[in-house]
Amino acid sequence: MAMRLAVVVLCFFSVTASVTRTNVARVPGFDGALPSRLQTGYVTVDEENGAELFYYFIESEGDPGSDPVLLWITGGDRCSVLSALFFEIGEQPTTRFTGETFRILTICFPSGPLKLVVEPYNGNLPRLRYHPYTWTKVANLLFVDSPVGAGFSFSRDPSGYDVGDVSASLQLVKFLSEGYLVGNPSTGESIDYDSKVPYAHGVGIISDQLYELLEEGSTAYILGRKCIYVSPRPNYDNIDRRILKEEREVIHHPPPQPSIKCKDYSNYLSYFWANNIATREALGIRKGTVNEWVRCHDKDLPYTQDISNNIKYHRNVTLKGYRALAWVRSLNYPIVDDWRAWHLDGQSAGFTIAYGNNLTFATVKGGGHTAPEYEPERCFAMFSRWISDKPL
Repeated sequence: MAMRLAVVVLCFFSVTASVTRTNVARVPGFDGALPSRLQTGYVTVDEENGAELFYYFIESEGDPGSDPVLLWITGGDRCSVLSALFFEIGEQPTTRFTGETFRILTICFPSGPLKLVVEPYNGNLPRLRYHPYTWTKVANLLFVDSPVGAGFSFSRDPSGYDVGDVSASLQLVKFLSEGYLVGNPSTGESIDYDSKVPYAHGVGIISDQLYELLEEGSTAYILGRKCIYVSPRPNYDNIDRRILKEEREVIHHPPPQPSIKCKDYSNYLSYFWANNIATREALGIRKGTVNEWVRCHDKDLPYTQDISNNIKYHRNVTLKGYRALAWVRSLNYPIVDDWRAWHLDGQSAGFTIAYGNNLTFATVKGGGHTAPEYEPERCFAMFSRWISDKPL
């Protein structure tokens, strides 16, 4: 997983960047008018190689002029921000900024206004529905396919795809002109990959039988069923491929089909939605730039992880007093509000603890790695309270 630390600045688009915009009136698969304005487009971030980042900007359903702007970029191996827009809202730095305010959020993924309808795929365009817990109720959302090669972002010269932690972050600086926010990121510390389950087993909190069961479960959601990884590995024998029509879809390597009971089934549907010709035309995707959209790549494009540990960056911004909703306990800040439950509708919705330097840590009960995908109402409550300066 790429460990990028995105640093962006307050103005919407940098005055030095070349921008191409498309105002999207209707989205294929969604019945009716969109709940708020949607704009897509490209921003040139590398003139020499012709590299452009693709974005989705969704206005707030409240007061777009005064509501904060939340920037979202997704982690993994060049995973598209459609993952966040449709399923959660990602697992890499995100930025919230409004006026001179600069805040850090390192919790769950944001939720966009539309969600895929989970139903058996039959060769037709997957349907979309309105998401009642969309974060656009309280904020403007800006989703960016970064680094170059993610989603619909592209480079005319293949050398433009050869980026790393530092260069990809600098491209985002050029994309926008203040802040950063992180959700479920890698930090470079061993705790990123050391599981809590082996620890609980080692000290005798859970039995051998439960430990073995948990080890066989989903790594993103240990209470869920173990499912196949649906992106981007190709499956040439997939039965659905045979019923697709060349004039309607851009289909080359459809992912394997998971059980409809798996959360990954939405990922499976997203492949067919994003590669539909009508979808690409509505979003303003340039022909010949991305022949096949995949949710995530699989080491097929070069990427250099040249930031081995980013804790020092989190320490730097939090010591400056920026508010942060984060997970970084290793900063060793003093506790100002000890571990306690936070509530929604009179029920415990998770736990939280507040540290010095405006650092808050919070959990969401029942949430997986992409928490809003599992607990959208609780995540929306946490996000809306925090971004409005209200206590959890």
